[in-house]
Amino acid sequence: MNKLNNLFIGFDQKESVAYHTFVQSIIDKSSIPLSITPLAENNLNMYDENHIDGTNKFTYSRFLVPFLMGFDGWAIFADGDMVCLDDIKNLLDLRDNKFALQVIKHDYKTKYKTKYFGQRNEDYPRKNWSSLILWNCSHKKNKILTPEFISDKDGSYLHRFKWLNDVEIGEIKKEWNWLAMEYPEKKDLKLIHYTLGTPCFKEFENTSLSKHWHDSFKRLLDGFYKKNI
Repeated sequence: MNKLNNLFIGFDQKESVAYHTFVQSIIDKSSIPLSITPLAENNLNMYDENHIDGTNKFTYSRFLVPFLMGFDGWAIFADGDMVCLDDIKNLLDLRDNKFALQVIKHDYKTKYKTKYFGQRNEDYPRKNWSSLILWNCSHKKNKILTPEFISDKDGSYLHRFKWLNDVEIGEIKKEWNWLAMEYPEKKDLKLIHYTLGTPCFKEFENTSLSKHWHDSFKRLLDGFYKKNI
């Protein structure tokens, strides 16, 4: 499998339906073969998770992607609470070898002080930058990201990419990580991020841009219902 087509997606059992709906949306739009890996905590036996913060089970495991790729090639990491509206090839085509990684450089203050399950939703530098990462796994600076190193570093160090210089962090347009409810609705979006709460949760079922999530969820169940109703 061509390593340029590797995707690693955050998986948390409490919202597993979000992961599977996201994968459905990627498969539906993709024009290239894909290797999709869930970053599920129980699958990562090489990594000792000793952090006590974080709002989901992949808060820190996203930084394992270069290690899992053998520090070779390119890969995408994405949070599980998203839907893809465009061909994922178009995101991979943005890769640029002069960067260690590329992200959407959000610069905003949240409109909401809580998110799903009543968790605090605080503002902090580079908030949501790490929710979608185009990783240059071969970059020499990323070879520091071993399981032991990640276990030892705190969230502010990792999520702000402090092992890199700013010039080594490339920028991708916001349309590839559009924050539902935080950003206004618009057309021609490429990927929607339900950062406050996926529409699988009742309180977010009919919130901004939720129709796109429900469309992908129905596609996920389409074959099942045709056979069983």
